[in-house]
Amino acid sequence: MIQACAALAAALAIAAGAFGAHATQGQSAEWLKTGSFYLLVHAIAVLALGRASVQGGWLILGGAALFAVTLYAMALGAPRWFGAVTPLGGAAMIIGWLVLAVQFARR
Repeated sequence: MIQACAALAAALAIAAGAFGAHATQGQSAEWLKTGSFYLLVHAIAVLALGRASVQGGWLILGGAALFAVTLYAMALGAPRWFGAVTPLGGAAMIIGWLVLAVQFARR
Protein backbone atom coordinates (compact mmCIF):
# COMPACT_ATOMS: atom_id res chain seq x y z
CA MET A 1 0.00 0.00 0.00
CA ILE A 2 2.82 2.41 0.80
CA GLN A 3 4.32 1.92 -2.66
CA ALA A 4 0.97 2.73 -4.30
CA CYS A 5 0.66 5.89 -2.22
CA ALA A 6 4.22 6.87 -3.05
CA ALA A 7 3.56 6.39 -6.77
CA LEU A 8 0.41 8.52 -6.54
CA ALA A 9 2.37 11.18 -4.64
CA ALA A 10 4.99 11.23 -7.41
CA ALA A 11 2.26 11.67 -10.03
CA LEU A 12 0.73 14.53 -8.02
CA ALA A 13 4.15 16.17 -7.67
CA ILE A 14 4.74 16.07 -11.40
CA ALA A 15 1.26 17.41 -12.18
CA ALA A 16 1.60 20.25 -9.66
CA GLY A 17 5.06 21.12 -10.94
CA ALA A 18 3.82 21.24 -14.52
CA PHE A 19 0.85 23.37 -13.52
CA GLY A 20 3.16 25.73 -11.66
CA ALA A 21 5.53 26.01 -14.59
CA HIS A 22 2.86 26.71 -17.18
CA ALA A 23 -0.17 28.25 -15.47
CA THR A 24 1.12 30.36 -12.57
CA GLN A 25 3.75 32.94 -11.83
CA GLY A 26 5.36 34.70 -8.92
CA GLN A 27 4.95 33.29 -5.42
CA SER A 28 2.36 30.72 -6.51
CA ALA A 29 4.80 29.22 -9.02
CA GLU A 30 7.50 29.07 -6.33
CA TRP A 31 5.20 27.31 -3.86
CA LEU A 32 4.23 24.75 -6.48
CA LYS A 33 7.86 24.23 -7.47
CA THR A 34 9.02 23.77 -3.86
CA GLY A 35 6.15 21.48 -2.93
CA SER A 36 6.63 19.39 -6.05
CA PHE A 37 10.35 19.01 -5.48
CA TYR A 38 9.99 17.80 -1.89
CA LEU A 39 7.07 15.51 -2.65
CA LEU A 40 8.74 13.91 -5.68
CA VAL A 41 12.09 13.36 -3.97
CA HIS A 42 10.51 11.79 -0.92
CA ALA A 43 8.05 9.68 -2.94
CA ILE A 44 10.96 8.24 -4.91
CA ALA A 45 12.87 7.61 -1.68
CA VAL A 46 9.91 5.71 -0.22
CA LEU A 47 9.61 3.68 -3.43
CA ALA A 48 13.31 2.84 -3.21
CA LEU A 49 12.95 1.82 0.44
CA GLY A 50 10.26 -0.66 -0.40
CA ARG A 51 9.25 -2.30 2.84
CA ALA A 52 12.58 -1.72 4.58
CA SER A 53 10.91 0.65 7.02
CA VAL A 54 7.16 0.98 6.76
CA GLN A 55 6.93 3.24 9.83
CA GLY A 56 9.69 5.54 8.62
CA GLY A 57 8.30 5.43 5.10
CA TRP A 58 4.83 6.56 6.19
CA LEU A 59 6.30 9.41 8.22
CA ILE A 60 8.43 10.51 5.28
CA LEU A 61 5.62 10.21 2.74
CA GLY A 62 2.96 11.71 5.01
CA GLY A 63 5.23 14.58 5.94
CA ALA A 64 6.10 15.27 2.32
CA ALA A 65 2.43 15.20 1.37
CA LEU A 66 1.45 17.58 4.17
CA PHE A 67 4.33 19.89 3.31
CA ALA A 68 3.49 19.94 -0.40
CA VAL A 69 -0.30 20.08 -0.11
CA THR A 70 -0.22 23.12 2.14
CA LEU A 71 2.00 24.90 -0.38
CA TYR A 72 -0.25 23.78 -3.25
CA ALA A 73 -3.29 25.06 -1.38
CA MET A 74 -1.75 28.49 -0.86
CA ALA A 75 -0.70 28.62 -4.51
CA LEU A 76 -4.33 28.01 -5.45
CA GLY A 77 -5.64 30.75 -3.16
CA ALA A 78 -5.99 29.22 0.30
CA PRO A 79 -5.39 31.55 3.26
CA ARG A 80 -1.76 32.25 4.10
CA TRP A 81 -2.20 30.67 7.54
CA PHE A 82 -1.87 27.30 5.76
CA GLY A 83 1.82 28.18 5.72
CA ALA A 84 1.88 27.63 9.48
CA VAL A 85 1.02 23.96 8.88
CA THR A 86 3.79 23.42 6.32
CA PRO A 87 6.60 23.01 8.91
CA LEU A 88 4.66 20.15 10.52
CA GLY A 89 5.15 18.24 7.27
CA GLY A 90 8.84 19.11 7.32
CA ALA A 91 9.13 17.88 10.91
CA ALA A 92 7.42 14.59 10.00
CA MET A 93 9.88 14.10 7.13
CA ILE A 94 12.83 14.69 9.47
CA ILE A 95 11.42 12.33 12.10
CA GLY A 96 10.81 9.71 9.40
CA TRP A 97 14.41 9.90 8.25
CA LEU A 98 15.61 9.65 11.87
CA VAL A 99 13.40 6.59 12.46
CA LEU A 100 14.88 5.09 9.33
CA ALA A 101 18.43 5.84 10.50
CA VAL A 102 17.82 4.19 13.87
CA GLN A 103 16.27 1.12 12.25
CA PHE A 104 19.16 0.73 9.83
CA ALA A 105 21.72 1.25 12.61
CA ARG A 106 20.13 -1.54 14.64
CA ARG A 107 20.41 -4.06 11.77
